[in-house]
Amino acid sequence: MICAEIIIVLVAIVVMVYMLVREYLRPGLVLFSIVVLLLCCGVITTQDALAGFANKGMITVALLFLVSEGVRRSDCLGPIMRRIFPTASCTIERGYGAILPTVASISAFLNNTPIVVIFIPHIKAWCGRMGLPIKKFLIPLSYAAILGGMCTLIGTSTNLVVHGLMLDAGLEGLSMFEIGKVGVIITVVGLLYIILCGNKLLPSDKDATEQPNNHIVEVVLAARFPGIRCSQAQFDFQRHYGATILAIRRDGEIVEDMDEYTYKENDTLVLNAESSFIENWGESSIFLAMTNGSEHTIQAPRWKRVLALLLLTIMVVGAALSDMFIWAAIVAVIMACTNIFPAKKYTKFISWDILITIASAFAISRAMSVSGLADAVAQMVIGLCGTVSPYAILAVIYIVTNIITELITNNAAAAFAFPIALSVATQLGVDPTPFCVAICIAASASFCTPIGYQTNTIVQGLGGYRFNDFVRFGLPLSLITFTISMIFIPIFWSL
Repeated sequence: MICAEIIIVLVAIVVMVYMLVREYLRPGLVLFSIVVLLLCCGVITTQDALAGFANKGMITVALLFLVSEGVRRSDCLGPIMRRIFPTASCTIERGYGAILPTVASISAFLNNTPIVVIFIPHIKAWCGRMGLPIKKFLIPLSYAAILGGMCTLIGTSTNLVVHGLMLDAGLEGLSMFEIGKVGVIITVVGLLYIILCGNKLLPSDKDATEQPNNHIVEVVLAARFPGIRCSQAQFDFQRHYGATILAIRRDGEIVEDMDEYTYKENDTLVLNAESSFIENWGESSIFLAMTNGSEHTIQAPRWKRVLALLLLTIMVVGAALSDMFIWAAIVAVIMACTNIFPAKKYTKFISWDILITIASAFAISRAMSVSGLADAVAQMVIGLCGTVSPYAILAVIYIVTNIITELITNNAAAAFAFPIALSVATQLGVDPTPFCVAICIAASASFCTPIGYQTNTIVQGLGGYRFNDFVRFGLPLSLITFTISMIFIPIFWSL
């Protein structure tokens, strides 16, 4: 018999998914609203609702936002970036081989979004000099960053979310490079796929080869843009920022009727702006990304570059040997004290919506467990797979997690899949670790849509990609990732 609490949680999750897909509110507020609903219905306690906000994994994600900002502002990666771009004329495939492995390597240790944002203007300027279409490079840039994030515990917030859930459940958790046993293989094969097939499967755009124009600036609107959900009549962009809107792209398509347009997060605006626009607004959190086809160089003293690189190295080594949270906290505090990032503005560098999403997802995950929904779903999965083997169940959990990721958001998908995976492992009497690793990879492998991962959303607008461009190029990569995961996860972690 299905109890009332299971029905309440199930209905709440359906409502949540609907609101996320329709984008009625920001993801963090949607999930938090569901947590409040579950709290009012008595499904979870106040302690359950607040536990996620004190979770070590969630707080570590916040600290890594600060570390990533310190790395960006110090320009410690600048010398590396400026050396990887070929200076002589080259093919698209050679460009992939020179740029993408570096992007993946860096993304294994830093937040993916700032890495993609840092690389976009450099790639655009380089494509302009080489006469190469930018549409051949921006989706591969995002995919390389996603692949790199699969290689370490800190490569993406998703891994830290699963790690935190494992610790809360009394499990050992994941070590720094444990996911990399499979992640590195996926990254190497995935990069080979991009190098071999990117030029054939991605669209080309003649306009993308034009030389840089310092007065044409493209910006991607962030959630903090003050005109979100306002019409152009209600929010005068030119009066606020001294720039004229020339064109607007939403979901890769040009908005035809600009008079009826209302500002929306992740929209891309093409502006006619003064040369000082990037200097004035480039550091602002109201834009996710900004480019005018020229490299944006950061003026930072050499000692900051050296210190930031040293601190990053210390954090990675320390995390590999002991507690990731402690080393991330130490590095973030030192960066603030040495003004590698402006300490007085530190709250601007943290994506609070992502943190609220993560914390709320922990509470919803708890609701799935205490209500019995996770056990019921686990029994259904085991029943459907029959006596085939745990391998079939592993595949089902992977596929379901990946589909949820493509539809809503990676962190929420990981948190929802975890209690089901844990219940399945308990009922089968097997180690839950392989299921947790599968969730980490499946929740990160958002290659088929531009909405499942923020870096995909950013490059969609700046590259003018259509939804089908992601499906055509990303679906084979998703199948590659799934196949490698199903082969190697059971080898490294016994089922």
